[in-house]
Amino acid sequence: MAANDTTPLIEKRSIDYIPEAERHGRLFSQFTLWMGANLQITAIVTGALAVVLGGDVFWSLIGLLIGQLIGGCVMALHAAQGPKLGLPQMISSRVQFGVYGAAIPIVLVCLMYLGFTATGTVLSGQALGQLFGVSDSVGILIFASVIVLVTVLGYRVIHFIGRVASLIGVVAFVYLFSRLMSQTDVGALLQIRHFSWSSFLLAVSLAASWQIAFGPYVADYSRYLPSHTSSVKTFLAAGAGSVIGAQVAMVLGVFAAAMSNGQFAGHEVAYIVGLSGTGATAALLYFSIAFGKVTISTLNSYGSFMCIATIISGFRGRLEVTRLQRLVFVLMIVGTATLIALLGQHSFLGAFKSFILFLLAFFTPWSAINLVDYYCITRERYDVPALADPNGRYGRWNLLGISVYVFGVLVQLPFISTKFYTGPLVAALGDVDISWIIGLVLPAALYYVCAKKWHGTVPDHLILPKEQGASPITNELAAQA
Repeated sequence: MAANDTTPLIEKRSIDYIPEAERHGRLFSQFTLWMGANLQITAIVTGALAVVLGGDVFWSLIGLLIGQLIGGCVMALHAAQGPKLGLPQMISSRVQFGVYGAAIPIVLVCLMYLGFTATGTVLSGQALGQLFGVSDSVGILIFASVIVLVTVLGYRVIHFIGRVASLIGVVAFVYLFSRLMSQTDVGALLQIRHFSWSSFLLAVSLAASWQIAFGPYVADYSRYLPSHTSSVKTFLAAGAGSVIGAQVAMVLGVFAAAMSNGQFAGHEVAYIVGLSGTGATAALLYFSIAFGKVTISTLNSYGSFMCIATIISGFRGRLEVTRLQRLVFVLMIVGTATLIALLGQHSFLGAFKSFILFLLAFFTPWSAINLVDYYCITRERYDVPALADPNGRYGRWNLLGISVYVFGVLVQLPFISTKFYTGPLVAALGDVDISWIIGLVLPAALYYVCAKKWHGTVPDHLILPKEQGASPITNELAAQA
């Protein structure tokens, strides 16, 4: 609590190690942050896709839950790294890819952040447009301005927004579910069952990809917790918040799409709010939708800033980030995402489905390699100061990690089914996309076998920077405001 009292409102650190004296927060904040990040309109749309694209209600709900649990475990395992290392997630990739080589997955992560920020901004713009009686484009610009402000303020404000978003989200979702139950026969919808592997696995993939996509930045928001924080409790707090929030939102999406008679696609926000009627209630729901997107969109923008700083620091060796520079970075990131949102707002739903499924080909092998190395090979024994030294323990390029990553991407290609690309084996499997399963299992197994035999020097214990006051990780890794 003393640390909370003295910690400035505007975060002063970026990618540097968080000294023990500056650690603060409680595990419950992990639960509320990820609950708030998932109780939002994009998760509703994701759940609705399972029905819009051909699934029935019953099997879509089961498929989504299975996907949440699988992807949620991957996401939560990354979250547990934060308190132990005191670092943002993607810097730890330097252990597996090298100080320079880590830029390969980080660049792709930045693209992911841009895509999710843009798609979320479209839905938030629709909500604000309806709330203030302006065009969707003006609503997008208003929302983008809020995201810039919260992202610049940083870690503490993001967690505060997460707590508020959780509270607002719970109230809004309870009300929406009550309205939905009063307007449709849920039991009848559940009785309509026409199981198909393609629709079922689509639902699993939608939920799993949703959760796995948090992996590259989830530790960014647990790294301030005290280092003695239980890894198991961190896993449960972040994982439970994310899985429960996402499943609740996606269940609402499934039922909304099933009862919409084709009116949901293209009018997602208006249809959801329409469940409540008009007037003041509708205005409050438009506000809750926009506010719910603030959390996740801020996470995406904040994560983008961290990734860009990580890439630059890897090649420059030293990166001093002033508050003005931080603002410029954030403006560039949010500005690019806003431009994408403005240009693509009228073809949102189909593009979004293809985007989140295609992302799996790049992030499941990264997660597999990072988690196998951390929990099975090095067993949490990282040399944190060496992460800043291209000539140190981890080197510039780790050919083992990079090679397994490339293999993990390529081995999925025959099984991918998206608008961007459809693999040659998809038709033979009944149009079922199993690429994400291949991308998790095979790279994990290959990396484990190879790293056991050819791993680099692993320290005997976790090596942390020497803490002198509030000094950063090292001069090379520091990114002080």
